Amino acid sequence: MHAATEDFIDAQAPAYTALSDRIWSFAELGYQEQNSAAAHIQYLRQAGFRITEGVAGIPTAFLAEAGSGGPVIGILGEFDALAQLSQESQALECRPSSEIMSGNGHGCGHHLLGTAAHLAAVGVKEFLERTGTPGTVRFYGCPAEEGGYGKTFMARDGLFDDLSAALTWHPGPITTVKNMSFLAVKQAYFRFTGVAAHAGSSPHLGRSALDALELMNIGVNFLREHMPTDARVHYAITDAGGLAPNVVQASAEALYMIRAPHNHEVDALYQRVLDIANGAALMSGCQVQVRFHSGCSNMVLNDPLNQLMYENLKRLGAPRYDSRDQAYASELVKTTKPEEHEALGRWLTAAWRDPKPLFDTVDEYDQRIVTPMHGSTDVGDVSWVTPTAQCMTACFAFGTSPHSWQWVTQGKTGIAHKGMLLAAKTLAATAIDLFQEPAHIEAARRHWIERRRGVAYQCPIPADVLPPPLRKAANR
Repeated sequence: MHAATEDFIDAQAPAYTALSDRIWSFAELGYQEQNSAAAHIQYLRQAGFRITEGVAGIPTAFLAEAGSGGPVIGILGEFDALAQLSQESQALECRPSSEIMSGNGHGCGHHLLGTAAHLAAVGVKEFLERTGTPGTVRFYGCPAEEGGYGKTFMARDGLFDDLSAALTWHPGPITTVKNMSFLAVKQAYFRFTGVAAHAGSSPHLGRSALDALELMNIGVNFLREHMPTDARVHYAITDAGGLAPNVVQASAEALYMIRAPHNHEVDALYQRVLDIANGAALMSGCQVQVRFHSGCSNMVLNDPLNQLMYENLKRLGAPRYDSRDQAYASELVKTTKPEEHEALGRWLTAAWRDPKPLFDTVDEYDQRIVTPMHGSTDVGDVSWVTPTAQCMTACFAFGTSPHSWQWVTQGKTGIAHKGMLLAAKTLAATAIDLFQEPAHIEAARRHWIERRRGVAYQCPIPADVLPPPLRKAANR
């Protein structure tokens, strides 16, 4: 059954390569992916899927469903970009794109991610119809993974509750399935309000919101010594209060991102940051308002589902690169720094032992090794709701880094397209195995229950926090 579906996916490759390139050119940010979502919906509707748009109160979030009854297998797709990463395609230098006028760019390959997941869902639909196999395949159009955490809002809305399992992937520099742990995260804006005054003639009458913000930043810097080793706290000053140095600033704001390996740890760390903010306000005679922005959970890893996905990936084999691919990758790697290669070494095995511009094997899967990733993903929230597995396929030259112009520039190359099609076949084959052999689903669910250790899913985003599009509408 796999071979017929893989042949079907190969036949669809030109159309879906064009779709990924089209979405690369949109390069839209989280919750603003109107064109990308519309392109996906157009293709899915043409393929015969039932579409539900605007789910979880998010205009660019949608479901596409085919088949009927159970089991229900979900395939997760993303399509958002990153700010200030506009980049000319297939260049060997950092150069803004002539196609993308927004200034954004696909520095994490989400144009490939969503397209491969979409194509896998179409392939599974064709399999269900051709064989008469009962079950439902559901593609999730998931916006704003980069910091907006659209899946977390979708999980809070119960959109994954009826899934038997969820499958996804991510573009990368290697081809593998790994037990990758990601950090749970909470993000919030801290706005300080003080009293304006003339900084020369009457500074004693002022209460500086900027002082309060700087005191908070200093307090958090002292906190860093006393956090769990793998925890992270980042911030960006979003409002420094103005440009005039002779005015006591009456307002100032920062966006904080607090991360830790587990949900309960990020909850505790977030509370400590709140205490520091309140202390900074007290010291400076200001007021502080905390506005929760977003959050996501750590991953609940699932060995049976990972193993099944790995077996399909191993059978399919790594992408086959031609001399043009090899030559381009070799030149692009020259634009990187040795320390970037070192940074990848913590979670690569075979690639690190035998580094080359393009990773042309399938790295081994070892359930005993949990690889810490110090980023975060809202796939974690899905994994708390249903058994979830994720693979990676090589779409980028080894040594080039995520969130860089090098990843954007490779996004429309044959290298990226080959990795994308391999991912589509792997996701489809794994879903077909779940439909054909329910024992896989049962084993994955047993393992999922064991890993959760009796802890129920609690959405990290409070119930009264609206998705950003609804917040904007409510504030008009």
